[in-house]
Amino acid sequence: MRARTLTGQILGLAVPALGALVAEPLFVLIDSAMVGHLGTAELAGLALASTVLQTVVGVFVFLAYSTTALAARALGAGHPDRAVRSGIEAMWLAAGLGILAAASLMVGGPALVDALGARPEVAPHAVAYLRTSAPGLVGMFVVLAATGTLRGLLDTRTPLVVAAGGAAFNVVANAVLIYGAGLGIAGSGAGTAVAQTLMAVALVWVVVRGARRLGVSLRPSAGGVWGAALDGAPLLVRTIALRVALLATLVVATAAGTQALAAHQVVNSVWSLTAFVLDALAIAAQALVGYTLGAGDVDRLRELLRRLAWWGAASGVVLGGVIAAGSPWIPLLFGTDPGMHRIATAALVTAAVSMPLAGLVFLLDGVLIGASQGRFLAVAGLVTLAVYLPGLWVLLGWVRAAGGLDVAGEAQAMVWLWACFGGLFLASRGVCNAWRTWWSPRHALVPRSRRGDAAG
Repeated sequence: MRARTLTGQILGLAVPALGALVAEPLFVLIDSAMVGHLGTAELAGLALASTVLQTVVGVFVFLAYSTTALAARALGAGHPDRAVRSGIEAMWLAAGLGILAAASLMVGGPALVDALGARPEVAPHAVAYLRTSAPGLVGMFVVLAATGTLRGLLDTRTPLVVAAGGAAFNVVANAVLIYGAGLGIAGSGAGTAVAQTLMAVALVWVVVRGARRLGVSLRPSAGGVWGAALDGAPLLVRTIALRVALLATLVVATAAGTQALAAHQVVNSVWSLTAFVLDALAIAAQALVGYTLGAGDVDRLRELLRRLAWWGAASGVVLGGVIAAGSPWIPLLFGTDPGMHRIATAALVTAAVSMPLAGLVFLLDGVLIGASQGRFLAVAGLVTLAVYLPGLWVLLGWVRAAGGLDVAGEAQAMVWLWACFGGLFLASRGVCNAWRTWWSPRHALVPRSRRGDAAG
């Protein structure tokens, strides 16, 4: 295909996909901005609780990713009914898993917060947010499965509309419940849960309407639900490994101090938002790579990967520049603590340096997911964990040996933490993904010669 046409297809999917991708971090960003004005302890509590929730959602993101790959391949092979059916089964699986996850967090929230090392002034706020926002996980899981179905059908605009409506509703609900009803941080969690549930209702209605038009049954089947679970199992292993790394990062930030933890929430909220902007390109990669493999077009796949890699790296450069330029002012949106502002600014600049690498890493994640390379990604996730955790262990030892850190010490700890994140965590992921995509002598996604199987 001509480069301009291919670029148009990538952006046509990636730009609308951004709305669905940023839904969860946007909820957290809204919550952080509103809760930050309640106090530093409340913001630190939100840092713990929201990281747990994002970890849970991230662990089950295979509900979207595996469904996108299956639906796109079926569509590329000329079977839209099979594409929709895979989504129906995934949504039933998502609802069941969401109920289990919500119940587990509501019951085990206090113990989990204690295990993460929350300080006495932080723990009650973290527990309150966890318990009121946990019911929204049912809706959020269904949103993942429904969104994956629509992406596989090359429709990223519908999830954009639903995500925008959910974010707008979340702002209003939070304002009413936090300030109007006086519920504080608990009101923030409740408002987010309601918004996620309404988003699920809207997306399910769209998928069900398409299923009826194609004559696809809405009933779950034991084999279909189990098959959806098996298809996503390798991605589940991979995501658990990556989320363990993020939780370990949180442990170091928690040990550094309350102001450092609050600053970490600021940086993490901004990072999540910008990272999902980059991941929008990965969503386009999932859909287009899956569709291209379903159609068996090796030459188009080769050109598609070149174009996607360029967009990933270039977008990371732009976003990194924006974060670095805005680092003195971004923390001002999250409360009035000058010490937290100083720490967050230093960490934001460090995180900005890693954004170009993040763009390429996330892009290649999408490529390999779209190519159904889940088993390799599971192994790569474990390798990444093995590289990253020793670095965090050394940093944690330094923080604990230093005892009570002042603002300058906490800022230094956070700079090293985010440097470790980029230099070990992202770099090891990038090497693994690039190896499988281009460099592996036997299993590269795109063969060096024009002969061979594009799927490796």
